[in-house]
Amino acid sequence: MASPPSSGQPGPPPPPPPPPARLLLLLLLPLLLPFAPGAWGWARGAPGPPPSSPPLSIMGLMPLTKEVAKGSIGRGVLPAVELAIEQIRNESLLRPYFLDLRLYDTECDNAKGLKAFYDAIKYGPNHLMVFGGVCPSVTSIIAESLQGWNLVQLSFAATTPVLADKKKYPYFFRTVPSDNAVNPAILKLLKHYQWKRVGTLTQDVQRFSEVRNDLTGVLYGEDIEISDTESFSNDPCTSVKKLKGNDVRIILGQFDQNMAAKVFCCAYEENMYGSKYQWIIPGWYEPSWWEQVHTEANSSRCLRKNLLAAMEGYIGVDFEPLSSKQIKTISGKTPQQYEREYNNKRSGVGPSKFHGYAYDGIWVIAKTLQRAMETLHASSRHQRIQDFNYTDHTLGKIILNAMNETNFFGVTGQVVFRNGERMGTIKFTQFQDRREVKVGEYNAVADTLEIINDTIRFQGSEPPKDKTIILEQLRKISLPLYSILSALTILGMIMASAFLFFNIKNRNQKLIKMSSPYMNNLIILGGMLSYASIFLFGLDGSFVSEKTFETLCTVRTWILTVGYTTAFGAMFAKTWRVHAIFKNVKMKKKIIKDQKLLVIVGGMLLIDLCILICWQAVDPLRRTVERYSMEPDPAGRDISIRPLLEHCENSHMTIWLGIVYAYKGLLMLFGCFLAWETRNVSIPALNDSKYIGMSVYNVGIMCIIGAAVSFLTRDQPNVQFCIVALVIIFCSTITLCLVFVPKLITLRTNPDAATQNRRFQFTQNQKKEDSKTSTSVTSVNQASTSRLEGLQSENHRLRMKITELDKDLEEVTMQLQDTPEKTTYVKQNHYQELNDILNLGNFTESTDGGKAILKNHLDQNPQLQWNATEPSRTCKDPIEDINSPEHIQRRLSLQLPILHHAYLPSIGGVDASCVSPCVSPTASPRHRHVPPSFRVMVSGL
Repeated sequence: MASPPSSGQPGPPPPPPPPPARLLLLLLLPLLLPFAPGAWGWARGAPGPPPSSPPLSIMGLMPLTKEVAKGSIGRGVLPAVELAIEQIRNESLLRPYFLDLRLYDTECDNAKGLKAFYDAIKYGPNHLMVFGGVCPSVTSIIAESLQGWNLVQLSFAATTPVLADKKKYPYFFRTVPSDNAVNPAILKLLKHYQWKRVGTLTQDVQRFSEVRNDLTGVLYGEDIEISDTESFSNDPCTSVKKLKGNDVRIILGQFDQNMAAKVFCCAYEENMYGSKYQWIIPGWYEPSWWEQVHTEANSSRCLRKNLLAAMEGYIGVDFEPLSSKQIKTISGKTPQQYEREYNNKRSGVGPSKFHGYAYDGIWVIAKTLQRAMETLHASSRHQRIQDFNYTDHTLGKIILNAMNETNFFGVTGQVVFRNGERMGTIKFTQFQDRREVKVGEYNAVADTLEIINDTIRFQGSEPPKDKTIILEQLRKISLPLYSILSALTILGMIMASAFLFFNIKNRNQKLIKMSSPYMNNLIILGGMLSYASIFLFGLDGSFVSEKTFETLCTVRTWILTVGYTTAFGAMFAKTWRVHAIFKNVKMKKKIIKDQKLLVIVGGMLLIDLCILICWQAVDPLRRTVERYSMEPDPAGRDISIRPLLEHCENSHMTIWLGIVYAYKGLLMLFGCFLAWETRNVSIPALNDSKYIGMSVYNVGIMCIIGAAVSFLTRDQPNVQFCIVALVIIFCSTITLCLVFVPKLITLRTNPDAATQNRRFQFTQNQKKEDSKTSTSVTSVNQASTSRLEGLQSENHRLRMKITELDKDLEEVTMQLQDTPEKTTYVKQNHYQELNDILNLGNFTESTDGGKAILKNHLDQNPQLQWNATEPSRTCKDPIEDINSPEHIQRRLSLQLPILHHAYLPSIGGVDASCVSPCVSPTASPRHRHVPPSFRVMVSGL
């Protein structure tokens, strides 16, 4: 098949070994020979060449038959080819030659395509180039063998990315951009809208897989993440669901139009459409493709309206059929003028979107041959281009190099090749209201993206986000709520200050003095510390820095703990003193001063400090941030809110809180015990057991409820802060009011009522004496009361006895005055009774004073002592006998008043300190006494 070299010229070098495709052609040669005659023909409609002009033959390979679907492509581009050939001839671009395009129908079949190619080589003239190649399989087989024939092929419709491999297809060129050419355009679009996170959904077909793989390489290193790559064969729903699960918002799809309907139906079911999602798919589908595949989509229970709803807003990417620029092309006509001529020329033939690339392709061939002729003319070989044969490797290389130098503006834009690939223009269309609208284009030569103003429309107010924008938002305490609770806290502190002023001002009043004003001050101080902790509980990250918040965690815990212990510790210490006094079984005088109570409160605080210091040293409180599940934006923006909440926690929070709660619980139980034990002490100034019990009950219930509700609402800072603040305010306020309001009311209405012992009912004179007395007043408990009642009964019996004895004494006195002889009767019958009267003082300690007075009186008058007669004198002087009537009368006149004064104090009469027997027992109001066994000294009240 090799032609002999031209005369006078050295022959071309021997051709290389035939490649596999050429070997296949040689093997099929016997089969293809019978079909050779009908495999070629002239380009229809072209004007006849001048008789003397030699032709430059071009092999045209494309499907033309109507029985093949892609035959419409070949038939649709022929009017454009004829226009180009006609204009080239008119311009005499190849003078003295003319283009001779010979068409061969491949029918998109590999065998028939190979046959057409062999027929063109075997029976046709020596073709300088191959024009065509529509079906990928036929084109790839023929393109692989071109190097063995030294033929350069130019395709106008083969977009498969496989043909971009220059090692396998070095002599293949195409004026139409490859399917991979859309990837740089997609990259530019992603950068334009700052989408840095995408996902891919690919149909398991080689064509789409090649585009996907190339896209991965394009995006690599461009700071754009392919977060998920999904592929499917028949059912895309599983892959769509996975994309949604991976939070893919920008989906780059590669699938045909039949699968596109299924994909969008799945997207509708998964709600992957609308303002939050953007689909970018191939734009080369047939016009109104969704109408054609609706029946198939409807079989999958996808209604037409659902399909259209999911499709709304998708962006299609495809090459631009014709340039939109109003610039004259190499033919001297603008793309718009060319399009009108094309439409006029094609008459009844359907249009093809590749007609512009076929038109520019003819011009590329003409310009390439022109440069090749110039190269041959400039060389010293003086070889003519029509002398080309399939073994002429040199001329084949010249044509190949001339093809690579192509650069002109055609009807499809700037025509430039880079490694055999067309650097064309990519258009972007968007599906809007059931039609596709061009919204932008990408110029591959200049690497620029142009978005047409106000044409692209997104479902939302802004372009979708490339992922769920998570806005971490700190849950803050509401400023109005903080202000309201702070105002209530300030009112509580003002009330506490008023109580403090009242307590200090009236500290010398009997009512306040008996209620321990120093302990009252500590109760007020504890309440104010508890109030102050509310201000710290309301300060969070919206008011203070992270470091300050961590410090507040410790400070507010210390303040609340110390405040609680101070208030209730002082209250319980007061109650303990009452308990210690009135539960004194030994009935001895007991003195408990305020200093001792302060030591008790200090001990309680010391325990608190030990716990808090250990807590701070071993496991201090830290600021922790808890992240909650995402929530939709209340404003409707395309973002998700992830709430953050600050907590004060440590590693063993439960243990430390358990220790604190256990200690405070024991303190509360101790207070309840004291309140119960002193419930019967009836002096209000001393006994606060009733109010302590009420305080403990209210505080305990509120703390339990508050702690439980606060734990359950820890994810709602406003509710939690409100509950904690109200519990503290309620507990502090109710405690202070129960302690001080009764005292305030009593001091205003009846200041003496609080100091009276309501269990003793005295006579009217005794009540008057009580109002004037300055001695300390005490009370007794229930057990002592029963004993006292017994003594009172005994006292009454003895009074009756004294009355009887007084009558007897009066009778004896009258008898002595009238009958001196009855002295012996007095001595014998009344001696014992008088001794009983003298011994009555043994019942009480106060009678000791009377007996001492009597003794002193008898010492001063030894002659009056009973049974103190001297025997010697009695025997010597009967007149001086002490038992004489004169002595008896004289002695009784002195002893009876003394006996009255000595005895009456023991039964509630005059004081034993009254040494004058002449003073009436009722003369002084100061001398009403209870038995000294029940007299207790209370100091500091």
